[in-house]
Amino acid sequence: MTDSTTNPDKTGISSTKIMDTLRDQLDSIGAMVDLQEASVVSEVGDGIARVTGLRTAMAGELLQFTSSSTGRSVYGLAQNLDEDAVGAVLFGDVDAIREGDECRTTGRVMDIPAGHAMLGRVVNSLGQPIDGLGPIDTSHRRPIEFKAPGIMERQPVCEPVQTGLMAIDAMVPIGRGQRELIIGDRKTGKTSIAIDAIVNQRETDMICIYVAIGQKASTVATIRQSLLLHGVLDKTVIVAATAADSAPMQYIAPMAGAAIGEYFMYNDEFGNPADAEHHGGHVLVVYDDLSKQAVAYRQMSLTLHRPPGREAYPGDIFYLHSRLLERACKMSDANGGGSLTALPIIETQEGDVSAYIPTNVISITDGQIYLQSNLFFQGQRPAVDVGISVSRVGGDAQVKAMKQEAGTLRLDLASYREKQSFAQFGSDLDATTQYQLNHGAHMMELLKQGRYAALDVCDQIVAIFAAKENYLDDVDLNHVALFRDELAQYMQNRHPALRKSLATGKISDEDADRLRKHIESFKQEFLSKHPNKVKAEDVAAKAESNESSLLDQNVSAGE
Repeated sequence: MTDSTTNPDKTGISSTKIMDTLRDQLDSIGAMVDLQEASVVSEVGDGIARVTGLRTAMAGELLQFTSSSTGRSVYGLAQNLDEDAVGAVLFGDVDAIREGDECRTTGRVMDIPAGHAMLGRVVNSLGQPIDGLGPIDTSHRRPIEFKAPGIMERQPVCEPVQTGLMAIDAMVPIGRGQRELIIGDRKTGKTSIAIDAIVNQRETDMICIYVAIGQKASTVATIRQSLLLHGVLDKTVIVAATAADSAPMQYIAPMAGAAIGEYFMYNDEFGNPADAEHHGGHVLVVYDDLSKQAVAYRQMSLTLHRPPGREAYPGDIFYLHSRLLERACKMSDANGGGSLTALPIIETQEGDVSAYIPTNVISITDGQIYLQSNLFFQGQRPAVDVGISVSRVGGDAQVKAMKQEAGTLRLDLASYREKQSFAQFGSDLDATTQYQLNHGAHMMELLKQGRYAALDVCDQIVAIFAAKENYLDDVDLNHVALFRDELAQYMQNRHPALRKSLATGKISDEDADRLRKHIESFKQEFLSKHPNKVKAEDVAAKAESNESSLLDQNVSAGE
């Protein structure tokens, strides 16, 4: 007799060999258990679904709904975790979900695609393309909710973000990693400032993300066309949750924009994690606007039967905006040195900044750019109220020469505003007041800029220097903007070295003398082509006449 366990049969197969083979195959199997809990939809409507029986669902977890009519999957986000049911908001084709449809947990948070392939594209809040240019091939995904970097992972704001707008770059500067709020009434130019800031990054290394929340689809199309015409669309991602989209889509739009921006900040140009050797990118994100997101969140929360608070907003609306805006920062050099700069926009009603949402966002941001309706209607574009606008950290990143020249500009304009309102009550003004009113009017005219008429920081410095040295005071008001633009062209063509040096350091006494000489030479050429309608001597004579008449009146009163 032979032992079958040791001796092979006629086929050459033994039980030992069979057992060894089975063990090898079992060891090679990577057993993975898919722990998905399934249940059914008990109630659905207005983009909100209630699901009973999901005991393991987590807050913020991604849920998968399967339509019984179409067989397609629709995703939702778990929001309310009640004792007997889970309240979830739906994304995508929400009308396909009916009562009784299946719902499964996924065990993961909601994320969206991110990568360089998204540049130049228009996507929705889920990262899906909506511009008709085909699919977007990306290998990375990022969660829409992400914990902001800690204190030790950051560094102070130290690099400027030039908007090209003199009223902002000179008096309300923005730095990389800053959160600067743009606030004002409807139709005061808030979006225009943000788009001009994006267009001005054409020659920089900043990636731009424009998040449109509750905007008309035609408005988004116009903005895309403007960015295309000015050559900046290829470095911009547009995230659009239009007015036709549901409240949940508008709610997650800013977080989706922040997630796309974080990909560039936390990774280098090749997609590798940023560190001391691999530098992270720099991103500018515009949230237009967060007041519409707050309204969408209010609508969503009330539909979920959450208790309302002030102005019917839910109690965690402050936490919503704070955790969003805290994601904007300047990373330390050890973490790649990348940055994410946020320009949130808030719309006010009749200039009421004491409303709930404006006060919340004002307290979160590092500065505010206030736009006034009366300035806008007076022709002041951009309509920035420099008296109450402030940048708390941007001054640390301002160009030294700009900081040197624009240091007293805000006080000069505030003094002009005060005397302007005072002068309305009397016609006889002394020479000093007459000079201040004339000087202030020319300064205000200097700050006027049209759309897409950005000025380089060097040209801004030269213009402010000329104004402070009183070279503009005897130029007609309607020629001030022309004087500024032609002076910039004059310096670019004839004195490029001096002009370029203004971006690197302070203006020395020698440089100041050279600037005065060049500006005087240019002014002679300018006035020969554009002569003044009113001579400066006539203005001075009128001021002296007013002063002498006031003196005579005082003497007569003393007698």
